[in-house]
Amino acid sequence: MKDYSVFDILGPVMIGPSSSHTAGAARLGKMAKEIADDSFIKVTFYLHGSFAKTYKGHGTDRALVAGILGMEPSDERIRESLNIAKEKGIEIEFVEKDLGYEHPNTVKIVFSYKDKDDYYIIGSSIGGGNILITNINGNKVTFSGNYPTILIRYMDQKGSISRISSILAKENKNIATMKVSREGKIATMVMEIDNPIEDKIIENISNLDEIIYITGINPIGR
Repeated sequence: MKDYSVFDILGPVMIGPSSSHTAGAARLGKMAKEIADDSFIKVTFYLHGSFAKTYKGHGTDRALVAGILGMEPSDERIRESLNIAKEKGIEIEFVEKDLGYEHPNTVKIVFSYKDKDDYYIIGSSIGGGNILITNINGNKVTFSGNYPTILIRYMDQKGSISRISSILAKENKNIATMKVSREGKIATMVMEIDNPIEDKIIENISNLDEIIYITGINPIGR
C-alpha cells in the first residue's frame, strides 16, 4: 500500500479551486519555464482531456500562465497572470487538442522565440498538486520535479555515465534515480539527486566533451 504524506491528504497551499487544475497546472508551467530558455515571446498551451474541457472554469489557463511567468501555486497574482503576460509582451494561446494516450490532465507547452526554433514540454497534473513531465522537445522522459533533477543530452560514448557520476560523487551528491534513453548516437539522461544542485556541478558536467545540453532543476514549490 502506498504511504501517504500530510501533503497528499491535505493538498498544496494554492490559489484556486482544484489542486490538479490550478496548483498542478502552475507547477507544470513553472517546470516548463525552468527547462526551456525563458526568452520566449509566445507560449501555446495544447490542452488535453479534462484540462481542455474545464480549463477556464477551474482557472487552469491562469495557473499555467502564472507558472511560465515563474509564480508559485500560492501566489495571489495567479488571478491576474493573463494580464501580466500581456503587459510583458508575451503572446498566449490555448488550443484544445487530443494528445493521444495521455493522463486526462495533460498539457503540451510550446515556447516560441524570435530567432530560434520552438521548444516544447509535455506534462501531466496527476493529483494533489503533483506533476509528471513525460516529454521534452521530442525526448521521452519521466520525472516529477519533487527532487533535484539533472537533465542531460549527450553524444553516447563509452564511459559517459561514469564520468558524469564521478563529478557528482566528488561533490558528495547521491543519485536517487537515473534513467537513460538513446536515439541513434544521442542519449538523454534524467537523474534525481538527494541534494540540491549547485551551478558548479552543472558547469563541471557541461565541460565534458560529449555534452550537448544540460540543465539542473531544484524542486518546484507546491
